[in-house]
Amino acid sequence: MPAGLNRALLTVVGAVVAIILAIAICSVAIVIAGGRPLDALAAFFDFGETARAQANSVAAFLNRAVPLYIAGLAVAIGFRMNLFNIGVEGQYRIAAVCAAFVGSTFTAPAPIRITVIILVAAIVGGLYALIPAVMKVTRGVNEVIATIMLNYIAINLSTFLVRGPFAGERAEGQLTTTTPPLPASGMFPDLNFLFEGFGLLPPTRNGGLWGFLVVAAVLGIVIWFVLERTRFGFNVKASGLNSPAALASGVNPKTMVIAAMVLSGAVAGLIGLPEILGDRGAFNSNFTAGLGFLGIAVALLGRNKPGGIAIAALLFAFLDRGQGALQFADVPASVITIIQGAIVLLVVVANEMTNRFALRLEERRAAQQLGRHTPVEVTA
Repeated sequence: MPAGLNRALLTVVGAVVAIILAIAICSVAIVIAGGRPLDALAAFFDFGETARAQANSVAAFLNRAVPLYIAGLAVAIGFRMNLFNIGVEGQYRIAAVCAAFVGSTFTAPAPIRITVIILVAAIVGGLYALIPAVMKVTRGVNEVIATIMLNYIAINLSTFLVRGPFAGERAEGQLTTTTPPLPASGMFPDLNFLFEGFGLLPPTRNGGLWGFLVVAAVLGIVIWFVLERTRFGFNVKASGLNSPAALASGVNPKTMVIAAMVLSGAVAGLIGLPEILGDRGAFNSNFTAGLGFLGIAVALLGRNKPGGIAIAALLFAFLDRGQGALQFADVPASVITIIQGAIVLLVVVANEMTNRFALRLEERRAAQQLGRHTPVEVTA
């Protein structure tokens, strides 16, 4: 069996075993919490009794996966460079509030307005990621510490902006502050026609199925091509694995650190756009938080590959969607966090074990081939 196929099979087997172990561990946690594992399993697959409820559940599931997928891509770009961009959380928050405000300040046809919003989000996210990159290459500041501290600044800064300079008019009785709402030309077209094409009822909640799903899919293909099929992607990986060797071959590791962090931040800036352009039409003080931190788990589970990240994002979205159903089954919603954490931890351990096992198999195969080709010494 070819070495590449052998390693891929080992990876799949390790992931399946890890997920089974995670389910077993969480079953114990459910029993301790006073619930029944079978009821929890049934709750996860409960998409509703009516056709309309099922359509809304499927749309909510896919909508949740879109920002998680983009967050996983953003984190994975840094991981390819052996950089831990923990600042994705702050980067997408500050990018979202700026993009939402800019999008509401001018009049333009829908394609131009949406393009400007996307560009503003990417630029703001990239510039905010540039700060820890410059600190690292000029002063040797660890990017983990720098990005964590910048998270707090970005989160509080975005709160200040939405309540101050970027605040729109608050309706009477409204408790949350928000940026000025986007007009209809600023909203991304939905994908509800996909449901109608299969003879199903279209979803009606939260804007239906967000059209930004298409942008996320295209983004994943572009990131895969850039990292796997271009000189830039090779330089990123080489600089992360061995910066002295990369420098000797003509690649400046400091430049690659800045480029990788800025690209990671630019992608991170897009995380909040599916929600803004598909549902809310603005950034408000109750904007969805925690997507950046979940992106770290999604990237680890997907092994920093766009295809794997897509599967991991769908898995996390599937688990998150079951929170309401779990409560009806008398199972604490915190079980979902336990499941997610156990899966990530066990899959990372399984990946390390399968990598070591695959390496031993390759070494054994290489030793056998060398022994087969060793000339036999003939004595007179």
